[in-house]
Amino acid sequence: MQSFICHRPSALPQIVPDWATVWRQNTRVGPHFYSGKDQTDDTLPLKNPRLASTLRISVVTLGLWSVASLSGLGAKESGLPKKAKPTEPLNGGAEYVGEAVCIACHATQNNQFTHTLHANVFRLNPKNELQQRTCEACHGPGSNHIKDPANPKNHGALVGFTREWGTPVERQTSMCLTCHQGGNAMFWSSSAHGRNQLSCSDCHNPMTKLTDSGLLKKTSINETCYTCHKQQRAEFAKRSHMPLPEGKISCVDCHNPHGSTSKAMLKGDSVNETCYACHAEKRGPFLWEHAPVRESCLNCHNPHGANQDKLLQVARPFLCQQCHGNTNHQSAFYNAGQLIGGGAAANPRMLGRSCQNCHSQIHGSNDPSGARFQR
Repeated sequence: MQSFICHRPSALPQIVPDWATVWRQNTRVGPHFYSGKDQTDDTLPLKNPRLASTLRISVVTLGLWSVASLSGLGAKESGLPKKAKPTEPLNGGAEYVGEAVCIACHATQNNQFTHTLHANVFRLNPKNELQQRTCEACHGPGSNHIKDPANPKNHGALVGFTREWGTPVERQTSMCLTCHQGGNAMFWSSSAHGRNQLSCSDCHNPMTKLTDSGLLKKTSINETCYTCHKQQRAEFAKRSHMPLPEGKISCVDCHNPHGSTSKAMLKGDSVNETCYACHAEKRGPFLWEHAPVRESCLNCHNPHGANQDKLLQVARPFLCQQCHGNTNHQSAFYNAGQLIGGGAAANPRMLGRSCQNCHSQIHGSNDPSGARFQR
């Protein structure tokens, strides 16, 4: 039997039969080969029956060789560990110079930094050797910076935490995550803030204590969020709003600005779960559920503020009529003329709580007779 050696580069030598030659020389085509009928082993008998075991061994060997080649086991270099991609030296391969050298020029920054939590940790209770370096723990080694500190072209010699300095956002964030990995920042890379190339220093000022906690750039959490979220600031100024301007809550009571597993970076797994943290009486389960309530609180409410009562998206009864359009009073046309003094006969569905004058348990009812949320 004629055999050949596989010449694939970096592959193990393997005896593989010339299948075309073996097939032509050792088989005879049966009468049913082109008939489309089911074939059996008797249709294509071997002239040399001893070839059967050789063919089976060759097929198994070829299969094992293919799997080994695809997985890299057949390659000569497969036993060698892959080389890690070399990382770029921090600050051009500079060396650490020590905190005293930094303070010699940056006395003002040092006076502000002394009152921060970072300064207390780095100077009084460092967790590792890197934190002991204080300034250079965040800014990186500074030997190249002090060679020409006033030259704007030398900004690459130090990690800066401002947009003007020019340090890439990824580099800034990686320096912060050296200590602040996990916890609330676990989902930072996939968060809306992270995907939109925000850096930690866009919200935080690690060098100055302007707030009671968080080292924020503005005087409060809400003011810091308002820097970008202008629409939400306007909504909180509407007639009916969450008590955020009054200081009873803040943005982080509902949102995690560093990322979460839900939309809008909510702290809860869903909108409803977030709302239930305060509005526990709306959680249920109820004997009679109101479908849009169970689906999402946002079907009826604006979470930040609205010009309607109870943060409603639309004034009642028009909000209810967006879903309830059956005959009788549900589909009746209501207008301001039906208010007291409006010129027409007063309609109770335009007064007080409108539909909820009767359907008071609109979020759900546990009363056996509460199918229509009237009790």
